[in-house]
Amino acid sequence: MPQFDLLVVGGGPGGYVAAIRAAQRGLRVALVEKERPGGVCLNWGCIPTKAMLRSADVFQTVNGAAAFGITATDVQVDFAAVRERKNGIVDELTSGVARLLQANGVTVIEGHARFTGPTTVQVFQAGPSPVFDGGPRYAAVPTDIPIHTVEATDVIIATGSVPALLPVPGADLPGVITSDGAFGLTEIPERLVVIGGSAVGAEWASLFATFGTVVTIVEMQDRLVPAEDAEIGAALGRSFTGRGITVVSGSTVTGIEQSADGLRVNVDRTDPCALDADVVLVGVGRRPNTAALGLDAAGVATDARGFIPVDDRLRTGVEHVYAIGDVTGKALLAHVASHQGLTAADAIAGHDVHIDYDVIPAATFTHPEIASVGLTEGAARAAGHDVVTAKFPFAALGRARSVGDTEGFLKIVAGARHHEVLGVHIIGPSASDLIAEGALAITLEATLDELANTIHAHPTLGEIGMEAALAGLGLPVHIAPPRTRRGVSS
Repeated sequence: MPQFDLLVVGGGPGGYVAAIRAAQRGLRVALVEKERPGGVCLNWGCIPTKAMLRSADVFQTVNGAAAFGITATDVQVDFAAVRERKNGIVDELTSGVARLLQANGVTVIEGHARFTGPTTVQVFQAGPSPVFDGGPRYAAVPTDIPIHTVEATDVIIATGSVPALLPVPGADLPGVITSDGAFGLTEIPERLVVIGGSAVGAEWASLFATFGTVVTIVEMQDRLVPAEDAEIGAALGRSFTGRGITVVSGSTVTGIEQSADGLRVNVDRTDPCALDADVVLVGVGRRPNTAALGLDAAGVATDARGFIPVDDRLRTGVEHVYAIGDVTGKALLAHVASHQGLTAADAIAGHDVHIDYDVIPAATFTHPEIASVGLTEGAARAAGHDVVTAKFPFAALGRARSVGDTEGFLKIVAGARHHEVLGVHIIGPSASDLIAEGALAITLEATLDELANTIHAHPTLGEIGMEAALAGLGLPVHIAPPRTRRGVSS
């Protein structure tokens, strides 16, 4: 008889959530993790970056205190203290996850799991953590010292992802770092080149620019955050430019080389150029973390990109083997991993569940913040929808005026006939919190009329959804109506 009903390999936001849910369903659960619980999200991603970005926000607010009638002089960044605060928050949360696993009766096994069969793994003592020189954090391989052999009825693979490396000459030079390596910086760089203008690159660019670094972003697409609605990407580009961040779009990096005073990044575009930097941060995406797992021994196949295909119950092509989180390649977001974990655990416990990826909110914690859910205007039109769009600026909200943060807008993409909400896109204050209403609206198949007729508290930033819906219906109250000519909107 197997030792456990379920073995979860990986303790990130998908793995630990799956383990807890399965234990709550009455299953005997073990979890194998080679590092601290919490995975990339708690240790190297979501939480530590947001902690540091909050420090940047405070620094920016204090520097602008005069606008609020407050005098603040000699404002300095203590980067060591910023990092110490971040570390403290991470320690608290990872310790909290460990306590939750224990409280739910999950057996935690420290080490690196390697499959010897579909539902059997050997656990090896993890090798020493690599020195943080900015290179791949997972460079260390497990030792050849087996600690345990674990057998379970079902297995969930939840090993996440690691930063993708840039396949150009010089990508391995000292001073070229990934998003993981950025946490190893002990000083604020004077000059930073960020390769990749999606969420990860944009957040680090925003953070260091606030702290006074001269930042340049190189993005292959024609705008920043290219996965977002085109108007959002354009607005972020204008905002970054206004803050002194140089955005080099429609360009690719062909190589990095040592220079007399740092690094030089060679950029190919219509007019090729070279960018000087002290640090180069590569943020060009992520790849599945499946090295040394022994997937072949389990019979688990991967696609051309190395991700593990799964169905809507998170089942792989091998019976009793499931996969969740970044390793599936569905949507590389912590909250998606958690939802997949809950779904997989419930499925294994015998519940009739499946996962729907149609409504996935996403947030980028730049300044200004970005958040979105559903279809962009371009995607909606490409899918054959006849759409109307509605926008409302934060500058027209009393609450935004009172808190002194008026940059940005909310945009709704809706069906032209029935006014059903297809997508919501926000750039501005508290976008990451405000997007929840958009996600709920799409889930409940709400319309512009229903949003407009829902009473929202005043004065709040949340009113912006109602105000945008009113504008989309041609009944704006707090912005001027569109100009018309011969009865047609211009």
